Amino acid sequence: MVESLLATLKKANPKKVIIAHDFIIAMFAWVFAWCLRFNLDFPYFNWQMSLYVLPVVMLVQGLVYKRYKLHKGIWRFASLADLWNIIRASIVGSLALTLIFFMWFRLEGIPRSILVIYPILLIFMLGGSRLTYRMIKDHSLKLIAQNDDQRVLIVGAGTAGDMLAREILREPGYQVVGFIDDGANLLDSEIHGIRVIGNTDVIPSLCEQHGVDLILLAIPSASNRDMRRIINICEQTTCQLRTLPTMQDMVSGRFTLQQLRQVQIEDLLGREKIQLDWGMIRYGLFNKKILVTGGAGSIGSELCRQITAMKPKKLCVLDHSEFYLYQLEETLKEIDLEIEFILGNVCDKAFINKLVSDLKPDMIFHAAAYKHVPILQRQPREGIKNNILGTRNVADAASEFGCDRFVFISTDKAVNPSNVLGASKRVAEMYVETKNGKSSTKFMTVRFGNVLGSIGSVVPLFKEQIKNGGPVTVTHPDIIRYFMTIPEACQLIMQSSVMGSGGEIFVLDMGEPVKISFLAEQLILLSGLTPNKDIKIEYTGLRPGEKMFEELFYEYEERDKTAHKKIFIAKYPALNEKLIIEKIDQLIDYSEKLDMPAAEILLNDLVPYQASNNNITSINKAK
Repeated sequence: MVESLLATLKKANPKKVIIAHDFIIAMFAWVFAWCLRFNLDFPYFNWQMSLYVLPVVMLVQGLVYKRYKLHKGIWRFASLADLWNIIRASIVGSLALTLIFFMWFRLEGIPRSILVIYPILLIFMLGGSRLTYRMIKDHSLKLIAQNDDQRVLIVGAGTAGDMLAREILREPGYQVVGFIDDGANLLDSEIHGIRVIGNTDVIPSLCEQHGVDLILLAIPSASNRDMRRIINICEQTTCQLRTLPTMQDMVSGRFTLQQLRQVQIEDLLGREKIQLDWGMIRYGLFNKKILVTGGAGSIGSELCRQITAMKPKKLCVLDHSEFYLYQLEETLKEIDLEIEFILGNVCDKAFINKLVSDLKPDMIFHAAAYKHVPILQRQPREGIKNNILGTRNVADAASEFGCDRFVFISTDKAVNPSNVLGASKRVAEMYVETKNGKSSTKFMTVRFGNVLGSIGSVVPLFKEQIKNGGPVTVTHPDIIRYFMTIPEACQLIMQSSVMGSGGEIFVLDMGEPVKISFLAEQLILLSGLTPNKDIKIEYTGLRPGEKMFEELFYEYEERDKTAHKKIFIAKYPALNEKLIIEKIDQLIDYSEKLDMPAAEILLNDLVPYQASNNNITSINKAK
């Protein structure tokens, strides 16, 4: 019967139902207050008066309800804030009626106690109906668990665990068997009647003991080290594993079960939340005309998304990939901002000059680059053209047409490079350094390592190999790389762009390097499979130009701290700018003439393709 009534009410307009309910409660509370005053005798003294003023009571109480927005409260989420509004509406309504009746007929015929009993009844009736509704919905009218309910274990008995338990109690199909928490003082305590039954070390035994089907991680603020440990323990069970969004995604304080997601590799490798100076970033980007080259790539597209939140005057997205440019345009087309999507190549000098001349951007983020090591080893000309010539074209245009800031996005492969990619990016770094101070444009470089999930990176490759049943191919069991999430990298790029005064090489703190073999193993485990049992890992050997490890600084570069703890400055010795520019011109000339043997010799002279204590010896000797 109750379920049938709830179903009928669900079909009606919720606000109209709430308004009608609250009016009926006000009427009933007024009449019942008179009945209580006269010990439930009827007809009670002056009962005609109580009914005579009832329309005034309804009108006044209705206006007070509207003032305190009682009709906007969602009963399923009724809280102390809603109760406070009910208390205020009841007391203010009673006081208003007292004043009106006093001015109208000096309260003659109305016992004073009525005006005290009425708001008390109103509070209990309005609050009680809301509380009852929430209790019914929270427990889904189920007094006993059904056999087909999923048995759930929640890891984390903090605020997030509390929120998750509330949400689960409102939904049918789940039965929470307990909380897990490493806080010794929480053991055997209860949250919403659900007991904390152990710590993370005993998860496997508890899952077997209680027949757990699903483990939910409610620890959005956990460090990557803690997440690795807990997930490794959970992987010893046969249970499904889900986690809450990150703390950054939970700023609203509310979420639904639909937001639970599978554990991702970012949960294991991500670091603590970045503290950014958003005020400085907004000040630096707000109402500015901004050009992002390579804007449809992995870094460029995320950079564009985050820049739009800073409300620039105009965002211009340049990329040579028609498909990726189309994809980004579809993603950003609903944003209320002037965004121009341009198909073009940074190697086209005339086109770049026309674009920058017409747009006159305040800032340029130069993210366009070729980044695939083996391909560029086979085709060095394309690496020289895109990474060096393209950077020179955009940097020259920025200087010539009065751009305020030029931010060059570099890579850790530019440090002691062993391949064409790293060497070409280091030459581009040096060219950008030579441009600073020659015009009003502030030139700066941001250098960082690999980003998780970027186009052409190992994570999408491994996922595809796992999907196809393996094997997962790793070049070497001991090869290590730095990793950072794409959003984190882009946030730090924006922070660096507004911090710089020109001439800096900013280096992002990449944390601890990670073995690629560990990455492969974790991706297999997160897919619910066992490494080298369900999915084989094969080691194929280092590819041409590939290093065992990457570096973020040259040995001759001094590391200076900045105002941000995750951003450093690489201070380098003065370069022979004239010689660098001459050699870059000659390098590009060889490339244009297809004289690649000469081009590679000159590139190796500029930046030797091997680790050394000083990779600019040949340049400094010529000073």
